[in-house]
Amino acid sequence: MESSVLEIIDYAPEHKPWFEKFNRDWIEKFFWMEPVDYDVLQNPEEHIISKGGFIFMAQLESELVGTVALKFVRPGIYEFTKMAVIDKYQGMKIGKELSWVAIKKAKQLGAEKIILYSNTKLISAIALYRKLGFTEITLDGPYKRSDIKMELILTK
Repeated sequence: MESSVLEIIDYAPEHKPWFEKFNRDWIEKFFWMEPVDYDVLQNPEEHIISKGGFIFMAQLESELVGTVALKFVRPGIYEFTKMAVIDKYQGMKIGKELSWVAIKKAKQLGAEKIILYSNTKLISAIALYRKLGFTEITLDGPYKRSDIKMELILTK
């Protein structure tokens, strides 16, 4: 990415088709779409933004290449969700940059912790989360495909 400029920008309504496509592509590559996925991906303003959450888009030059959402769970807790980077740009640390922006935003909002749900077959993603400081906790949650829940404590 030395010659390219990566920007992490705030979600705007015109990003909705990309938010859905990026996430749907990776979900269908490894798993299956669940009812909650359809709801969130087709109505991100309703399910994330209007409830106090945020969505960020990664833009390389003028092309949208990835996304992540920070979903409000309850006061002090946000869920790190719907992170996806299109295949041809994976391995360029775009997910890491998206993560840092989301973590910084959660801290600005006064969050005590961020949680996430994932699957251990996503080896690169789990490795990234561990590098960011997430640790494994007891699994619960809305996704059938999840076999791991992690948290990042922000109040240290």
